[in-house]
Amino acid sequence: MTQHEITASALINAPAKLIYRIIADYKNGHPHILPKPYFVSLQVEQGGMGSGTVVSFQMKLMGKLQNFHATISEPEPGRVLVETNDGDDGAVTTFIVDPRGDDQSHVTIKTKTKTHNGFLGKVEGWMTTHLLRPIYIKELQQLAIVASSKSFLFP
Repeated sequence: MTQHEITASALINAPAKLIYRIIADYKNGHPHILPKPYFVSLQVEQGGMGSGTVVSFQMKLMGKLQNFHATISEPEPGRVLVETNDGDDGAVTTFIVDPRGDDQSHVTIKTKTKTHNGFLGKVEGWMTTHLLRPIYIKELQQLAIVASSKSFLFP
């Protein structure tokens, strides 16, 4: 097996602290950035804010409903948040938030997943990239909308 990486990034007009808080808040922030119809549900099983949070979620991919279970860690609190899938694929999705001045943030969503070696792995990688990257681009667009919304308030 080899590692395959899918990445999408965007410059968002909002402070890094706000962006990171939206991403790390799995109860009140993160659910609002998940694009429909791909993300069907998100349930917090433990915690809810950053490291130690455990979530389960469903995604509709290629017409099939798939279940995921992930544990959240923060290798660099305020900058890097990691979702580690507890399933067989060992997928790890990382959110990286880098400030660009006081009012902008460069945000990257990156997933590393396992693929087969050789030609089959190249096909798997190509398909995974073409499936997930557009979803991540929409997620970054949703994040920008949520961050700019004056009506979006945390409790």
